[in-house]
Amino acid sequence: MGDMTNSDFYSKNQRNESSHGGEFGCTMEELRSLMELRGTEAVVKIKETYGDTEAICRRLKTSPVEGLPGTTPDLEKRKQIFGQNFIPPKKPKTFLQLVWEALQDVTLIILEIAAIISLGLSFYHPPGENNEGCATAQGGAEDEGEAEAGWIEGAAILLSVICVVLVTAFNDWSKEKQFRGLQSRIEQEQKFTVVRAGQVVQIPVAEIVVGDIAQIKYGDLLPADGLFIQGNDLKIDESSLTGESDQVRKSVDKDPMLLSGTHVMEGSGRMVVTAVGVNSQTGIIFTLLGAGGEEEEKKDKKAKQQDGAAAMEMQPLKSAEGGDADDKKKANMHKKEKSVLQGKLTKLAVQIGKAGLVMSAITVIILVLYFTVDTFVVNKKPWLPECTPVYVQYFVKFFIIGVTVLVVAVPEGLPLAVTISLAYSVKKMMKDNNLVRHLDACETMGNATAICSDKTGTLTTNRMTVVQAYVGDVHYREVPDPSSINAKTMELLVNAIAINSAYTTKILSPEKEGALPRQVGNKTECGLLGFVLDLKQNYEPVRSQMPEEKLYKVYTFNSVRKSMSTVIKMPDESFRMYSKGASEIVLKKCCKILSGAGEPRVFRPRDRDEMVKKVIEPMACDGLRTICVAYRDFPSNPEPDWDNENDILSDLTCICVVGIEDPVRPEVPEAIRKCQRAGITVRMVTGDNINTARAIAIKCGIIHPGEDFLCLEGKEFNRRIRNEKGEIEQERIDKIWPKLRVLARSSPTDKHTLVKGIIDSTHTEQRQVVAVTGDGTNDGPALKKADVGFAMGIAGTDVAKEASDIILTDDNFSSIVKAVMWGRNVYDSISKFLQFQLTVNVVAVIVAFTGACITQDSPLKAVQMLWVNLIMDTFASLALATEPPTETLLLRKPYGRNKPLISRTMMKNILGHAVYQLTLIFTLLFVGEKMFQIDSGRNAPLHSPPSEHYTIIFNTFVMMQLFNEINARKIHGERNVFDGIFRNPIFCTIVLGTFAIQIVIVQFGGKPFSCSPLQLDQWMWCIFIGLGELVWGQVIATIPTSRLKFLKEAGRLTQKEEIPEEELNEDVEEIDHAERELRRGQILWFRGLNRIQTQIRVVKAFRSSLYEGLEKPESRTSIHNFMAHPEFRIEDSQPHIPLIDDTDLEEDAALKQNSSPPSSLNKNNSAIDSGINLTTDTSKSATSSSPGSPIHSLETSL
Repeated sequence: MGDMTNSDFYSKNQRNESSHGGEFGCTMEELRSLMELRGTEAVVKIKETYGDTEAICRRLKTSPVEGLPGTTPDLEKRKQIFGQNFIPPKKPKTFLQLVWEALQDVTLIILEIAAIISLGLSFYHPPGENNEGCATAQGGAEDEGEAEAGWIEGAAILLSVICVVLVTAFNDWSKEKQFRGLQSRIEQEQKFTVVRAGQVVQIPVAEIVVGDIAQIKYGDLLPADGLFIQGNDLKIDESSLTGESDQVRKSVDKDPMLLSGTHVMEGSGRMVVTAVGVNSQTGIIFTLLGAGGEEEEKKDKKAKQQDGAAAMEMQPLKSAEGGDADDKKKANMHKKEKSVLQGKLTKLAVQIGKAGLVMSAITVIILVLYFTVDTFVVNKKPWLPECTPVYVQYFVKFFIIGVTVLVVAVPEGLPLAVTISLAYSVKKMMKDNNLVRHLDACETMGNATAICSDKTGTLTTNRMTVVQAYVGDVHYREVPDPSSINAKTMELLVNAIAINSAYTTKILSPEKEGALPRQVGNKTECGLLGFVLDLKQNYEPVRSQMPEEKLYKVYTFNSVRKSMSTVIKMPDESFRMYSKGASEIVLKKCCKILSGAGEPRVFRPRDRDEMVKKVIEPMACDGLRTICVAYRDFPSNPEPDWDNENDILSDLTCICVVGIEDPVRPEVPEAIRKCQRAGITVRMVTGDNINTARAIAIKCGIIHPGEDFLCLEGKEFNRRIRNEKGEIEQERIDKIWPKLRVLARSSPTDKHTLVKGIIDSTHTEQRQVVAVTGDGTNDGPALKKADVGFAMGIAGTDVAKEASDIILTDDNFSSIVKAVMWGRNVYDSISKFLQFQLTVNVVAVIVAFTGACITQDSPLKAVQMLWVNLIMDTFASLALATEPPTETLLLRKPYGRNKPLISRTMMKNILGHAVYQLTLIFTLLFVGEKMFQIDSGRNAPLHSPPSEHYTIIFNTFVMMQLFNEINARKIHGERNVFDGIFRNPIFCTIVLGTFAIQIVIVQFGGKPFSCSPLQLDQWMWCIFIGLGELVWGQVIATIPTSRLKFLKEAGRLTQKEEIPEEELNEDVEEIDHAERELRRGQILWFRGLNRIQTQIRVVKAFRSSLYEGLEKPESRTSIHNFMAHPEFRIEDSQPHIPLIDDTDLEEDAALKQNSSPPSSLNKNNSAIDSGINLTTDTSKSATSSSPGSPIHSLETSL
């Protein structure tokens, strides 16, 4: 089904419809056109056509309360008529296409041409072949058989080219396959809550069918289109479809349209699914984007053949093959992200390639000149026409030697090594609970210098339990005995907790005997429900008496309110509202409190301050999260104005305050210690109160008492980083972040500001690389901004996962440490490979070059070179790139972003080993025949049989490479190169395998490999010289690197090249014209931005005020990334994200009324008081809280 093109898919559905149309009250077409309407139009259309949403449910044969019956035949029928909820992915490239792509390599093409010419010439025997006049007779007669075998060299070159191509293609193919597997795994893990046969069940997103009743809540990414049936306070971010950043409020009577791919930002409710897969709004867009030009032409032809009307109807959809969100990412993935590492490597490869090209050109020129001068000038031979073919053969031979030099010089194994290393790491990281979504995130993680982590669920277990309570004027240190609590209070308490929490939150019996009860839904609410059960009460009867449909109004929890309230209608028509939330926020709104007798008594501000001191702070210092539960009664007449939240949420009566404990995960302190040892600062950013946060930070080891660090609250943090105008200043952030360890009571915006501030900071000589963990919808911007975003696999919302680079499948902080280890390992693997590869390159090029100049013939033949290239490149990249990481990686500080790939130590190793190898090879080349008493192989004529002499050189060369491969396992100058070698079976296999193949080549390779069999003693010598490599390695390790100042490092990325230029012209064949135009547009747009920036800098110089908003949105690793994520773009470039303004204004207003300075001014900074006591000027910050758009401020400043 997946490979079916959409056109068939649609035409099939059309046929189905005509026959099945009668079974359901509406067809797919009708529903699809209905979903294209918005707001009031949609409401009108529903009224006219169907009556109301209930009627649509009836027509779709579903019940708004019970859901679908969920029987298999019914579901199958729905899938057949309305389609399935998945979008058929683009076809992957076939193996042949990949082979074709591998063949596009320039060096390979040159080799192929050379080989074909060589083949052609070997079959052509000119008449002047045996003419004495031609310059063939250069010592040694030719056997007849040997002359016949002239074709072998060409054939062997072609064969080895085929080998290289197949290996490359196979690698690409397996990478693609792995990637698809990964992608489908991410997709299968996405589940959604629906109601079937009255039961709430979670099913995979692909199983959702039209007519399903889906439960939606804060943080969901809607999986299909639907109509809103009931719910409260639902706000949706539709920017992914409409580009409008404002949240859209949904209600049954005003705007019931819910569209797939949009994010629920607030509230909860139920919807009936009306369109899935390719028929949903997102699906339609994807089918339009779907495929490239060729498919469009094919489809258009098909469309024209169909009958007119239907064809017109279907054309926009038929134009493409569809590909879901992840697919679009996939296509981009290969195009966009070029990580720091790849940037450095591309640069290096280009430099080496250029050098190789020059060397090979010089080789060819010298050979040709030497030959012509020798033949026609020194020996004064005439150019005989019948000799021409013979001379041409010589020239071809020279050309082939030149090409071989080039082939060996170009490290085509580099990209391969990176790919293998990353792919291998990603695969292994799955076992360590890291699901990597963007390959390069894995390697960026190795450079991380800071981690901003959430507290709940990441550092703690996220199993909330109430351990202390303050009820009826008594502070209980453990859960109170039910009999000690007044019956009235108890009833209120149970009702307040049971009704005023999401009905999807439940406590279920444990799966195994003796295990803890399972907590489903919001963990804090689970803690409260657990408290009800601990009081020997039950919340189920309360809920069944007051089902969700009967709740009068719900104010759901969000990051601004920090509380949740539910209004119910009492039997006597009056209203009662239950509220719960962060204790310091809810207590501010309480004016009464229940006494021991269960009667409300007055609760004055000074009682509140006393309660904070006596109850809340001690709880918080034990690391508990404090929650206050309260209620308020309203008269039935006049009905209160429910939209005026400030009036409604006041005059509350406090029922109780509970302290909820969320224990620290046992493995976290150790993981954090490892991070700190590895030079990574861990900061905790949490919404909890500052005392709780500090207590937990100390338990985790993020802060150690007596150190110089900062713990700030969000409000205080904002005050310190903003100037008088309320704008964020980078210099101010720079004063704070190096010491900041805990940011408490922080809004999502604060998190984003902090991450952006650390990344943009020029305070340290290396740019900071920041990793962020997040689980909530509101963490999206921070996750995107960070260099590496970790989303929680279990607790995380879809939005967070969408914005992240790596998903932690077990939500555990210690998995992040594993990611750091793997990231550093990738970097080291590449360096190991480089060290090995470059040694071989240097030696092979110099040998071929000098050999050719002195003896007219490269001691290493073309085919031998290709074999060496194959083992060096492909096998070595496999062997060295799959080294497993060790704990020692965590003992060093992170490499910076512009640390060169090849350090001094590595340069020392490369040159040292090259010297050893060259010395031995040249010794063998010029005096080898005397040492071994064999015929000299120098100056042999064309097509002469292979000599033992040159075979020994080839064999020694390969042996030295094999042993040097073991040396290359260590790059920091360690002595023991065998350390942990048996932990890597791939490495051992490859070394032994290469050795075995080498024996076969030498003993039985014969003419194609230009080898003649060697005796045992000669073999022993070759191996002995190879072993010398290991000894020599120890000698090199003794030389201190610090002495060798002259060694240059290579492969460094300077700041300017953070966006490498190759970026723009790479992969051009994959991009169609429209895209190319788009990119050009982007580049121009960036230039424009840069220009504006320069102008602004000039202006800034004149006016020292700093408009932070116009700092160019830091595009992560490439330009395209900036454009690729429209959702967060708007917020990124504006100095203020609306969230913070509203809260600031409200709080400032509150401050002015209370006319007392903010409670947490500086008393919470346990270690540092910033000497100067900053006074808060509330009036100013309230007025200039939002200075409009950056452009506006630009005009005024100009």
